[in-house]
Amino acid sequence: MSADLLAQWQAEEAAIRARQAHPAGTIPALDASTRPGLEVLQDMIAGMLPGARFAETLDFLLVHAAQGEAVFQGRPGPRFLNPLGSLHGGWYATLLDSAIGCAVHTTLQPGRAYTTLEFKLNLVRAIGPEVPLVRAEGRTIHVGRQIATAGGQLVGPDGKLYAHASTTCLCFDLPAAAAQSTP
Repeated sequence: MSADLLAQWQAEEAAIRARQAHPAGTIPALDASTRPGLEVLQDMIAGMLPGARFAETLDFLLVHAAQGEAVFQGRPGPRFLNPLGSLHGGWYATLLDSAIGCAVHTTLQPGRAYTTLEFKLNLVRAIGPEVPLVRAEGRTIHVGRQIATAGGQLVGPDGKLYAHASTTCLCFDLPAAAAQSTP
């Protein structure tokens, strides 16, 4: 395991958590509908908008967003084990689905949204107790007017690949009423 990379990831997470001015929740409809997707995600990282409640529950957070890219960092732990004692596949899936979906979100202009049409996950290695952090790194492959595709990898600071995934998303215009509503 790369101790330097682990220390860097831990420091980045601590800085993001220190900026969290908002409790986890939902983004006001006006912010979600009148601002570019990349700007919304970057404001989440900056602590100006809340992160998702389920991410808090599953102990992961958004650590990076750029055009066509999103990275989530998570802490696998005993509370996410299945009855057989291994990390539940749903935890892997949630991190990767978040990363690849948000990679698509970074490309959306104001008034646009997306939803997942298809999601494929490949688990390639178990995450054991020796792995304190992992990152789900998502990148767009294609973004069109109605369909977007993205892929991602779940990696550890040890450089190992633990899972990879792909998605197809439907992109659409938000209803005008949603774009004009206030929280």
